[in-house]
Amino acid sequence: MTLPYTDPDHQAAHQFLVEEAALLDDQDFDGWLGLLADDIRYVMPVRVTTARGAGFDSLADMGHFDEDLYSLRKRVERFATEHAWTEDPPSRTRRHISNVRTFRENAEELRVESYILLFRSRGDTREPSLVSAGRSDLLRRTANGRNGHLLARREITVDESVLRTQNLAVFL
Repeated sequence: MTLPYTDPDHQAAHQFLVEEAALLDDQDFDGWLGLLADDIRYVMPVRVTTARGAGFDSLADMGHFDEDLYSLRKRVERFATEHAWTEDPPSRTRRHISNVRTFRENAEELRVESYILLFRSRGDTREPSLVSAGRSDLLRRTANGRNGHLLARREITVDESVLRTQNLAVFL
């Protein structure tokens, strides 16, 4: 059952997502890593276009990424090197978070569904790109997380089967 918007858990989850987006837009990647649980799973399956009755719209064994805390840290560390050419110059991003719905999984965890629209601009001559997606997150209650939560799982479902952005060097 969806929690009402006035529920303190829903408000905390919504604030978590807004604060997370601000950290990423400000390129405070160390701050963002501090929001992640030790057992984080961060996945984005490859979307496919299928007939209505096919029963699937993503490939179960293929993803744009399927990461844990170690690989996410390595991606962040790479940004600080001369080898991060996909983000040199850095992207200018704006994450728009909407349609936040919260569900209580158990006493310690919330499932949070949201939409994200990422605006991304790189350089002066390239066209900006948009990435639209739905997200399903698992927030775990903790004493040391922002707003008392850490992100334990994120599954990103993009709205296009062919992404029109230059690369996926950004976090959604």
